Amino acid sequence: MPLSSSIKNYVGRNYKKRRQKDKLSKQQRSNLMSKIRSKNSGLEKSFLRLLKKSTSRKFKTHVKALRGTPDIFFEKEKICVFLDGDFWHGWQFPRWKHQMKNKFWKDKIEGNRRRDRRTHIYLKREGLTVFRFWEHDVRNKSCELIKTIKASLSS
Repeated sequence: MPLSSSIKNYVGRNYKKRRQKDKLSKQQRSNLMSKIRSKNSGLEKSFLRLLKKSTSRKFKTHVKALRGTPDIFFEKEKICVFLDGDFWHGWQFPRWKHQMKNKFWKDKIEGNRRRDRRTHIYLKREGLTVFRFWEHDVRNKSCELIKTIKASLSS
């Protein structure tokens, strides 16, 4: 499927498109958003399954004792892995933030991005190796990401 000339981005989305009014009521939107999981999502489960198959190293998930609660933590090797959702963590956010319907979501995603940067810097200062993988990369390049983690584990 060829992309039109106005769409020149990785995922083929038209960022210049005008936003439409939400078709769901506030209650319907609230119910829908409440079903979005922050941990143990399908994407995360499939990545963990692949990681367990490909490495014999022990790791923990959702370690609350660490700042930022990494999705995966190799304690002995001091490696943290975050699996960041494209929307919630603002992948290419400057390109599409103008389309946000209201200030709440714009502020929410900008806050998430600020917190992610602070957490990353803090964990690096504490001597941990930090990996942040985007949702679309986890979906499309899981094997490559696992190779990256394994290379870091063996060094």
